[in-house]
Amino acid sequence: MKSITLGEINDTIMGIKSFQGKRAETKIDTSAPIKVSDYMTKKLITFHPDQPVIEVMDALIKHKITGGPVVSEDGELVGIISDADCMKQISESRYFNMPVSSETVSKYMSTNLDTMDINETVFDAATKFHQTSHRRFPVLENGKLCGMISRKDILIAGLKLQGQRWGN
Repeated sequence: MKSITLGEINDTIMGIKSFQGKRAETKIDTSAPIKVSDYMTKKLITFHPDQPVIEVMDALIKHKITGGPVVSEDGELVGIISDADCMKQISESRYFNMPVSSETVSKYMSTNLDTMDINETVFDAATKFHQTSHRRFPVLENGKLCGMISRKDILIAGLKLQGQRWGN
């Protein structure tokens, strides 16, 4: 049986540890889409200020959504109506012991809106979602509504962008 010295063991281990071989070239896909416009929903279900809230509730359930943009006759964004806004109407009808009435969207919609520009990145959107409790943001192009971006859209973008490096 041959004996091995501690020095020989260290030389063997160190030789293996320090050998890295030729590194594979890292390919970075700089064409990966990172703009909000690449992930936003473009086919929107919209509501009108004079529409009855009961119709909005029906549409939210039918389309399995939690809210949508409210637009004027000329397509200008004037608000957002959510399932929570609709619940206010239900709550008020119970308080006043009245049936769910045909109150209009304009009474319950949110008008103090946070929006995103079509050229912002999914990283900008992720930051905005993190800083607010919003579930969605209307996306504007030259001041006009062109889509909606949701938290889920940003998660989808994150999965598609995993492993990407940005910057130097």
